Amino acid sequence: MQHKYIFVSGGVISGLGKGITTAAISLLLKSTGLKVVPIKCENYLNIDAGTINPIEHGDPFLCDDGTESDMDIGSYEKFLNSNMSKLNFVTMGQIYKTVIDRERRFEYDGEDVEAIPHITDEIIRRINEAIDQSKADIAVIELGGTVGEYQNIFYYEASRILTLKNPTDVIHIHVSYLPTPKHLGEPKTKPTQLSVKTLNSLGIQPDFLITRSEVEVDKRRRDRFSLFCNMQADNIISSPDVKSIYEIPLIFEKQGLVEKIIKRLHLTPKKTHLDSWIKFVNRIKEPKKNKATINIVGKYFSTGNYQIRDSYAALFDAIDHAAWQQNCSVTINWIDAEKMEKMPSESLLQDADGIIVPIGWGIRGAQGMIKAASYARAKKIPYLGLCYGMQLAVVAYARDVLNLKDANTTENDNNTKNPVIHLIPHQKELLKRRAYGGTMRLGSWQAIVSTNTYAFEIYHKYGGFINEKKGLTSERHRHRYEFNNDYLSSFEKAGLIISAKSVVENLAEIIELPRVDHPFYIGTQGHPEYKSRPLQPHPFFLEFINACIKQAQMI
Repeated sequence: MQHKYIFVSGGVISGLGKGITTAAISLLLKSTGLKVVPIKCENYLNIDAGTINPIEHGDPFLCDDGTESDMDIGSYEKFLNSNMSKLNFVTMGQIYKTVIDRERRFEYDGEDVEAIPHITDEIIRRINEAIDQSKADIAVIELGGTVGEYQNIFYYEASRILTLKNPTDVIHIHVSYLPTPKHLGEPKTKPTQLSVKTLNSLGIQPDFLITRSEVEVDKRRRDRFSLFCNMQADNIISSPDVKSIYEIPLIFEKQGLVEKIIKRLHLTPKKTHLDSWIKFVNRIKEPKKNKATINIVGKYFSTGNYQIRDSYAALFDAIDHAAWQQNCSVTINWIDAEKMEKMPSESLLQDADGIIVPIGWGIRGAQGMIKAASYARAKKIPYLGLCYGMQLAVVAYARDVLNLKDANTTENDNNTKNPVIHLIPHQKELLKRRAYGGTMRLGSWQAIVSTNTYAFEIYHKYGGFINEKKGLTSERHRHRYEFNNDYLSSFEKAGLIISAKSVVENLAEIIELPRVDHPFYIGTQGHPEYKSRPLQPHPFFLEFINACIKQAQMI
């Protein structure tokens, strides 16, 4: 079949939900039996998202193949319930580097290398490569940023060129914002009209307009858009604010969006099959039987005077997925790790039914995270340490139980006499060369979970093993520093259980406390939050929420 392309662009403001829109459209197309490959085109010149501050651009989403991507890739995985890879993630840095490397190898035969056609050709090549390698029928391509920015113009040019060459195989969907000023009390259409005008100036006429607003768009607004944006009113799709992003595919389905897309692309009409998704959304909406409060002690919550959720997007999603399945309403308190350093633990953590210390880097706030790990252990509050949270739980245990008061990770104190967390030798060599992008254990790594451990029980209970007879599981990793095996026997004698070790290099993957000593105290070097799906929450989060419910009922 001829390649089919759907481009999704955004207008007026960033953060509209283009990624969710792309994921929702992909889900609807997949539900008809079509094979879909979603692709995110990012504007920045970074090769990937791994070196970007999470406050700057949100939580980098980690794929099985080690790709450190944009958080929208996580939305694609969750909606489609399938793994993404480097094929689904394109940055302008990747594009420029590929073109310049070719020029240096004389692969353009002396031709002068220009943005058009060489940059646009590389963008199109990558889109087609993703279609071919995934054997997809349709690519749904999300264009990063907002129309009118200079950084993304070549993505729009690639869309225009593809449309010129394949007019019946390309559609363009524009997602735009309708502000509702409080002093006026009605949605204003002019910003979107100007956004579409900017799109027109690039040679692109959108086939569909998705209007993001606080409430559903009325007939008057549709008529205005139809007149001034040169579109049929039926092709203007309302996307109002909702309590859960997972409602969006059903909102689009009610308006016949997928049927219209299939017709516009000259494909055979097919019925959508959304029964499991509808049941899932109904489960989200139903009143919850249980309640729990979870305190997350992190360091990437604030930007200026504002707090943001996106720095820990995958974690919040994983909590939601598990809580919905466990019929639990969760209240989340964000605790700044730096505040924890200066204040008594009780003042910030005493009302928690569960404590999570998530991913982090460097010394800022680390002592606050260590205090949280110590407090959770001493007060027998369910604790889940994720990556850095596992490492600092080890540091806390070394200081509190092994009485190694100067124990630390060499990430924060390279001169510590008790480096219970450290760099393994080959990582040290890479860091000497400032090869920061090559020093991490990235992507999916397999581990053997010991029988007669809580971790084994959890994987067994919720079906998380690759091979249960071997105790084999796999989690995604994104870290540099490791548990120091020189201290292994000391920790085990003192009661800490190393419940899983990696198949490669025999590295500690999961730690836990005995069930007789603590209801739930687990640290994992991997990132279970990146593998959580709406219809398939991760076992660790399911059991953690279960432990938090029991804790709440005890109080």
